[in-house]
Amino acid sequence: MEATGKEKNSLQKLADYGQSPWLDFIRRDLITSGELKRLIAEEGLKGVTSNPAIFEKALSAGDDYKPFIMEHAATAKDAVALYEQIAFRDIQGAADILKSVYDESAKRDGYISLEVSPSIANDTEKTLNEARRLWKLVNRPNLMVKVPATPEGIPAVQRLIGEGININVTLLFSREAYRQIAESYIAGLEKYATENDDLSSVSSVASFFVSRIDSLIDSQIREKLKDVSGEEKTTLENLLGKVAIANAKMAYEIYQQVFSGERWERLAKKGAQTQRILWASTGTKDPEYCDVLYVEELIGEDTVNTIPPATWSSFHDHGRLRESLTENTKDAKQTLEDLERSGISLEKATDKLLTDAVRLFVEPYDKMIGAVEKAIRENKTITLNTQTFSLPKRLMPDVELTLKEWQDKGNVERLWAKDASLWTNNDEADWLGWLSIIERQISEKQKFADFAGRIKDGEFSHILLLGMGGASLCPEVLSFTFGKQEGFPELHILDSTDPAQIRATEAKIDLGKTLFFVSSKSGSTLEPNIFFQYFFDRVSKSIGKDLAGSRFVAITDPNSKLQKVAEANGFRDLFFGDHEIGGRYSALSDFGMIPLAAMGIDVTDFLKRARMMEEACRNENAYKNPGVVLGGILGTAARDFARDKLTIITSPEIYDLGAWLEQLIAESTGKQGKSVIPVDHEEIVSEEDYGCDRLFVYLKVEGDDEKDEAVASLESSGHPIVRIVMPDLLNLGQEFFRWEIATAVAGAIMKINPFDQPDVEASKIVTKKLTAEYEEKGSLPEETPICTEAGIKLFTDERNANELRKAVGEDKTLGKYINAHLDRIVDNDYFAILAYIEMNCSNDRQLHEIRDEVLKTQKVATCLGFGPRFLHSTGQGYKGGANNGVFLQITCDDAEDLEVPDQKYTFGAVKAAQARGDFEVLAERKRRALRVHLGKDVSDGLARLSQIILERGNK
Repeated sequence: MEATGKEKNSLQKLADYGQSPWLDFIRRDLITSGELKRLIAEEGLKGVTSNPAIFEKALSAGDDYKPFIMEHAATAKDAVALYEQIAFRDIQGAADILKSVYDESAKRDGYISLEVSPSIANDTEKTLNEARRLWKLVNRPNLMVKVPATPEGIPAVQRLIGEGININVTLLFSREAYRQIAESYIAGLEKYATENDDLSSVSSVASFFVSRIDSLIDSQIREKLKDVSGEEKTTLENLLGKVAIANAKMAYEIYQQVFSGERWERLAKKGAQTQRILWASTGTKDPEYCDVLYVEELIGEDTVNTIPPATWSSFHDHGRLRESLTENTKDAKQTLEDLERSGISLEKATDKLLTDAVRLFVEPYDKMIGAVEKAIRENKTITLNTQTFSLPKRLMPDVELTLKEWQDKGNVERLWAKDASLWTNNDEADWLGWLSIIERQISEKQKFADFAGRIKDGEFSHILLLGMGGASLCPEVLSFTFGKQEGFPELHILDSTDPAQIRATEAKIDLGKTLFFVSSKSGSTLEPNIFFQYFFDRVSKSIGKDLAGSRFVAITDPNSKLQKVAEANGFRDLFFGDHEIGGRYSALSDFGMIPLAAMGIDVTDFLKRARMMEEACRNENAYKNPGVVLGGILGTAARDFARDKLTIITSPEIYDLGAWLEQLIAESTGKQGKSVIPVDHEEIVSEEDYGCDRLFVYLKVEGDDEKDEAVASLESSGHPIVRIVMPDLLNLGQEFFRWEIATAVAGAIMKINPFDQPDVEASKIVTKKLTAEYEEKGSLPEETPICTEAGIKLFTDERNANELRKAVGEDKTLGKYINAHLDRIVDNDYFAILAYIEMNCSNDRQLHEIRDEVLKTQKVATCLGFGPRFLHSTGQGYKGGANNGVFLQITCDDAEDLEVPDQKYTFGAVKAAQARGDFEVLAERKRRALRVHLGKDVSDGLARLSQIILERGNK
């Protein structure tokens, strides 16, 4: 490593005396400019040290760090996290360059140091945890973690050495503290040796501070000189500038004593290295003294001198070498004795220096963090979505108690530790993979970029995603929110077995220029499988079966049935989900991000923004954790105050977000007779028309004030309001994560498992049974209506039928039955329309007229869902939640049915079986439910139904 063919310089010659010169300085350009490599090759540099003051000066000087801060300010959790990103990058870069020295010196030199936060210098456990964390994150064998030699730091050193972590013990001033450190190092090695035969990989230095001692002692001497004369004055004058070096020489004698004898030899035989003394604070502070005093006078075998840049240059220029450390040790002892006789206590001085040094490192550390905070404010163009809330006086204390409980019990840590006892202590821990999905996805960012590149400006004008529930709702929200991007295909979603809807969807695409996504976690879900069969058949007939697979992409869990289908049919691409992420929590997994990439949205940017919310939701302070606060409000309001109707109000740009929230919330919380029922796309009415069972969430895009006044009126009337403001549509991923955390928290508060869906499975079982009967007999079982009028039929189970017959008496008309059904609605109920018809603008408008009328006349929450898609969404809440729903199911005869290739049933038969299965489980759960069958003319049937309900309201 040293220069050849020319005379060694003074720094290089230190090696001849057994001393290693380290540089007490680090800055980015030292690494990037090649200067560090040059210092190693040409000037004998053997290591580098850093401390908060050095980093603070580096960050404050020049523009080295501005580009990095600008790039990472938007996604940094806070200033400390960004500082660590900066420090880790520099430390790792320096360590990589120094690795050659480390290897060539057999691990004796080539180290770079990084200090634990000085604010925890007086806490052993925090020091231990911080040192372990830094060691793990920097992940370099030639790192030394700096630990202050406080009384609390000394036991930490022993334990860390025992774990095999390299330690630079810093802020040593007294010889007694050094002796304790040396003994702790040996004890740590002995502990390490109980499990390791080779000790050569463990290294440590003891940073013994020098010039600061003279600065303090000299000031005390000069103060005394004001009042003395004669021999006493001469003695004091002779002590000036000599105490620090004398103290160091005596410390070196302790080093020679400790690292000798049988105890040490046993360790040395296993390859143990001595803990060298590292002379620190070796820049001369008094201008009257030689500028290289503390280098020239401390040269000795098996030591290190960490030299600041100015002193480094001076010693290179005119440093003189001799083995000075062991010279005149008798004089050194005399110096220290004379000091004590003069009435100046070196022990008190070193105690003060240690206390002051910790404080003096805290100050630049705080200053540095302040500078980073300022840089973040100046450069942070992407911000965290804001969340505020206004709660009634009765609700607020209970929410505060909930958050206090989460804080006191460490529930945030338990959540992130996947502690199933936070919920029902069953299989919850198996379904928490979504907690860490963002970072995993970012680490695979090239996958998304590559896929987008294969789609951009290619052969496809459309993408049609075939899926249900969690596999389709997030892509639907993304499609509606971002729309078509230039150069990329337009994304459409099919999540209905209604024949008319399938035909309408097919009409929107160019079959020959469409890429199909088959999206299913299990690969065994009925709907995406038959969607695939239908469109694979259509594409095969268009371009040939051998080529058809190239038009399909599968998104599924590993080893699923769909994976086998994709591989057998030569699908264009195959992407995988995660077995530990349930469908409704899968938005940020490939089920959401692959469609987003195909749309032409920068997935990495989207995920980095989402990561900001993840980091905010890691905050162990429950009061400042946005997901925990929101979940605390949701869960407490539902549990303690029966405010179980979450009314969602959104800006037009994100109006479809409620469709995703419906599934997440209802399917997660609706079980064991408990629920939070999401109410989406409901008309905003006067505040007095709402009951006390509502919680309102207002999700708005910054700059949109269309609904501000209406929400303010609700707030002023005492209704609970949560406001969430998105400054940018690309921050949508933040809401996915916030609401996932909030839903998990609400589930914990409600003492339910928010990750299962037992009643969805119940409906599937009935549907499968009915579909099998259709395959066997060619039709579904006959049903007997309780009323038939003008082509409309009413169906229900025997229990509901008896209640309705009793209510209508002799007047068994269609209108009377429907009115009697609606009369069963009472305060704090909700009314839900379950429409198994085509989801188009006309039908949606007519159904909204019906729900709006019920809202105004009955003054209860109203919901509208199209089947069968809501079966994988709100269906769980309707069946498994509280029995406070009144349901109006709407079905029809299909004007034209549609065959499912290679099956004995049709799409119409599947839809009918799903509707009946849905209704049968509602009836089994003793829900108040009525089915209105409209026949083939859906529009006329809806008009008649709407007329009956409007007339009812006018009476």
